[in-house]
This record gives sequence, C-alpha cells and structure tokens, in this order.
Amino acid sequence: MAMSPFGDLVEVVFLLLLLLFLFLFFSVGYDHVFKKKTCRFGPPSYPIIGCLFSFYQNRRRLLDWYTELLAESPSQTIVVSRLGARRTVVTANAHNVEYVLKTNFRNFPKGKPFTEILGDLLGFGIFNVDGDLWSSQRKLASHEFSTKSLREFVVKVLEEEVEGRLIPLLESAMERKEVLDLQELLRRFAFETICKVSLGVDPCCLDLSRPVPPLVRAFDQASVICAMRGMAPMYAVWKMKRTFNLGSEKMLRESVQMVHSSVMEIIQNKKRKLEEGGVDGGDLLTRLLSAGHGEEVVRDMVISFIMAGRDTTSAAMTWLFWLLSQHPRIESAIVDHVSSLCRTPLDFEALKDMNFLKACLLESMRLYPPVVWDSKHAAGDDTLPDGTVLREGDRVTYFPYGMGRMETLWGKDRLDFRPDRWLDQPEADGGGPLKTVCPYKYPVFQAGPRVCLGKDMAFIQMKYVVASILRRFEIRPAGSDRPVFVPLLTAHMAGGFKVVVRKRSGSSKQ
Repeated sequence: MAMSPFGDLVEVVFLLLLLLFLFLFFSVGYDHVFKKKTCRFGPPSYPIIGCLFSFYQNRRRLLDWYTELLAESPSQTIVVSRLGARRTVVTANAHNVEYVLKTNFRNFPKGKPFTEILGDLLGFGIFNVDGDLWSSQRKLASHEFSTKSLREFVVKVLEEEVEGRLIPLLESAMERKEVLDLQELLRRFAFETICKVSLGVDPCCLDLSRPVPPLVRAFDQASVICAMRGMAPMYAVWKMKRTFNLGSEKMLRESVQMVHSSVMEIIQNKKRKLEEGGVDGGDLLTRLLSAGHGEEVVRDMVISFIMAGRDTTSAAMTWLFWLLSQHPRIESAIVDHVSSLCRTPLDFEALKDMNFLKACLLESMRLYPPVVWDSKHAAGDDTLPDGTVLREGDRVTYFPYGMGRMETLWGKDRLDFRPDRWLDQPEADGGGPLKTVCPYKYPVFQAGPRVCLGKDMAFIQMKYVVASILRRFEIRPAGSDRPVFVPLLTAHMAGGFKVVVRKRSGSSKQ
C-alpha cells in the first residue's frame, strides 16, 4: 500500500521535535536519561523514554523479539514501558490468560485505547465495544450463530463457491500450468463467502478477469492502516495525522467512508425488499433486519463479522497448505482419511468427522495464528496469578504466537508441525478422537465469555475447502524460499504464496 511521502515526513519531524522537547523540558544530563535501568527480564529500558529505542530497533521483528523475551522470563510475562504508549504487560502464561479472559473478566475490557484504534472502521460493532453494548450484541449474535438453519445456509454457500468457482479456477491453473497466488485466491474466496453469509450479496471476487471490487480494496486498506496504528512506536503520531487528515490517516478516512457507504447501501436495499416481501434469504443481514434492529447497529455488526471472517480462515488455510507441502506424509494421511469420509457434495456430518484434518488446522494455527496477539486494559489495579502487578489503565496483551512457541506449554518439539499432538489415541488411518486442550493454553479463538462465536463456522469452511482441494490436487510452492510471517490485524505471508497446481495421482472429480 503506497503511503504519502508528506505523511511519512510529518511522522519523522514529529518524532524529532518531541525528543528535542523532552531534552529541553526536563533539562537532565546524559547520564540520567540514558543510564539503563537494571531489569533482569524484559527489554532494555531507560528513564523517561523506557524501551523506545529497543522497540524501534526490533519493530520489524516484534513477534520474535517478544517471544525471545517471554521465553527468558520465568513466568513467561514481561513488562514493556515506552514513551508515548501505555505500560504494557505481555504474557504467554496460561494462568494469566485465564485470569484475564475469564476469572476476572469484568476488570479487563478491551478499553478505549484499543477500541480507538479500530473505532473508525468498526464503529460500535460487537468486536469493538464493552459492557452492556457488547452483552446485548453478544446475546443477539449468539442466538443467530447457533441456529441449524444458518449452519445449513453456510454449507450451501460453500458448495456453490467451492464447486462452482474455486475448483474450476484451480483446474484452469493446472491445465495452463500457471503459477497461482494461493493466498490471494483464498482471501478472495473467504471475502466472497463471508459477504454471502453476512450480507446476502455476491461481490464476484473470484472472477479473476475483473478488477478487485472497490469494497474489497477499501477493506484491505483500512485493515492495514488500523494495524499500523496499533504497532506505531508512538500513538501521538497517528493521532496528529488523523487530526490534520494527513498521509495514511487521510487514506483511512476515505477507505472507511467507502466501506460504510457500501454496506449501508446494501442494508437499505435489503430492507426495502423485506418491506416489499421479496426476500427469503438465510444470511445474517436478513435475520438482523427481520428482528427489527436499526440500520447503524446492523451496519456495525455485519462489518465486524466480515472483518473477523475475511482473512482469518484464509490465513490459516494458506499456512496449512505450505506446511503440508513440507510434510508430504501428513498430507497423504489427510487425503486417505478424507477420502474414507467424503461424498459429493460434502455435508455437515462428513465434515464433523474429519478429526485428523481438524488436528492439522489446529496445529497450523498453533504455529501461525491468524491473530497473533490481543489486548485488554485493566479497569482497576490488579495482580495476575504469576504476581505481576497491574495498575489501572495498563494494557494487558496475551500472545498466541509466542504461546505456541513456549517449551513450558508444548514441550521440546514445540517448533515442529505435529498434528498428532491433538489426537487422544491416533489411529492407523490418521484419525482418532481429538484431545481436550485448555483454551487458555491455546487462545487462538479467544476464550471465556468472549470466545469466538464463529469458531465452528470457521472450521466448517476450512475443512470443506481443504478437503475439496486435497482430494483433487497437489499444491506445491513455486519457489524454495521460506515464507515470511507478517502480523497485521490478521497475519499473512509476505508477497503471497505462489504455487503450482497438479492433479493428484489416482484422483477423480469426486
């Protein structure tokens, strides 16, 4: 995404002026400002500026930097304090995660500092609010997600999208021996699917002959800029750019306007058809409008659903396909297991029994979680189970990416791709019942009262897509370079995942 040179210049100048101001205002000597605080665990930190220097130095590798610091800490918890940001406690301790997400849930809302980052895009949607507003939307969404009719509607949409669009695209790439960006293809597929399920509209993203729809581009750009807000060394920079409508913040405002206006137009058209008695859809928008909810509430809710579902499943599947290309024996085990269960079209019962495929997805997301970290804010003073003292307003971040790499949680083979660690009694064909794993050890879908409502729907989608592709095709990387994991609001592969598609030996169009 191209950024305005003027916006970048503003950021640099602001940082320089702020540092100069601090030197003049505090009038302190070099030794006082730059004398390193003694801290056994955590990043190098100094008076006033905290760990700003080391944070800036490691800004391109924050995931590995935090993971290294957490692994060195006896409690897998560190405190990060830097100029321009709130005191942050980062933890990979499962007992701390359970305390924050469940035991003392009410003391750890998302908080204004977090909701402000996504507020322009998500408004008052369920993923960006706390308290009564969250509770009322949660009850409403929980009811809709638990209905059998929605589950059947999702499977129907998947059948249409996979069999009618995704598989023909892969067949075409195979016949023409084209190199395909599987990450981009799966992202388009996920966006198209979630739009059909949430809004009841078809954005035609999988028609590669057409340009990317403006709504998709706007979502992409807004997501990237919101993520940049969260990772900024100093929050005052993006806030100043927003105030003066400069650079990336100007681009964000334009993208948000496009998203909101496009979704609102869809809502108003759907509402008009409902009033005329011409809609009989199973999508979430129809259900919410039929229940009598206001347009802005519905807009924010469906935007939140789209944001949650558009990149998370595609990211998980992209990394699984890469891992399977490195572990052909595991891929063969999936194919054998899926083939013993599959029928065309796939139905819910067959998908439900694909335990080995689910174990592979769980293991892939352990190593490459779609959401690498999530934060809450302490509403009042508190103490975590490991003894870490919290002050009101502190940011508390739990870190699924780092947790998946902690020896204390997963053992010495923590960096290995081993789906069998999720099976209670692995069977000869790769199947077997799944283990019950503590959700606070593996908070990829959050846990506690805010556990992901779309978790089951996500697994239905991922199983359907992966099973449908693997029983027909072999997916192999076009190059030999190891892919780079990049965290934004949802993680992705830098530069995409370029693959070649081959017909699976012995397969037929089942």
